[in-house]
Amino acid sequence: MRRASVFLALGLAVCCPLTAHAGGGPFGIDHRLSYDNSGIWKRSNQKILLYGTLATVGLSALAEGDSTEYGETSWRAVDSIIFTSLASTAMKYTFRRERPSRTDDPNQWFKGGSQNHSFPSGEVATISAAVTPFIVHYGEDHPWVYALAVLPAYDAVARMKVRGHWQSDVLVGAALGTGIGLWTSRRSASPIILSWLPGGFRIGFVHHFQ
Repeated sequence: MRRASVFLALGLAVCCPLTAHAGGGPFGIDHRLSYDNSGIWKRSNQKILLYGTLATVGLSALAEGDSTEYGETSWRAVDSIIFTSLASTAMKYTFRRERPSRTDDPNQWFKGGSQNHSFPSGEVATISAAVTPFIVHYGEDHPWVYALAVLPAYDAVARMKVRGHWQSDVLVGAALGTGIGLWTSRRSASPIILSWLPGGFRIGFVHHFQ
């Protein structure tokens, strides 16, 4: 478990070269990056990653139920995603931080308007939440699974490149998603969301029709 946490932190260190610049914000590192909405940083690619991650986790959970190791891990990832989304949304509406697309001052907090939801990054938090249970469960026996940490690291850089978020936004988002992912992975009880659903979901569609 500790090894998984360390590897996720190292994966997010991909962002470090982009944060080693004096600036503002809560950690003193926030500054605008040069705008780049092309190539791998294109906003459409970020959306493909986000929705692809959600679809993969959701469909895996529904298909497998909790009757298999992979299915239970998928449901724990569902828990992680949902609780992370609730927490990040609450934080966005609490802190109401202005995005770097709207200002070059990273110290603009508690602003009005529907666009000022920069802190933390919900997308980075969600992707971190999605991959953490798989890394925790499978990483020790299948080291290649640790490569999943690259996904939130990529999204963190991409969100800053298109000026959707500040450095502290993506770092806190990653920490939030990883922390909740570790919590859902450690729970000895059944996945929470699954326990609220009818019993048929425990079997999984694949096994139900066999």
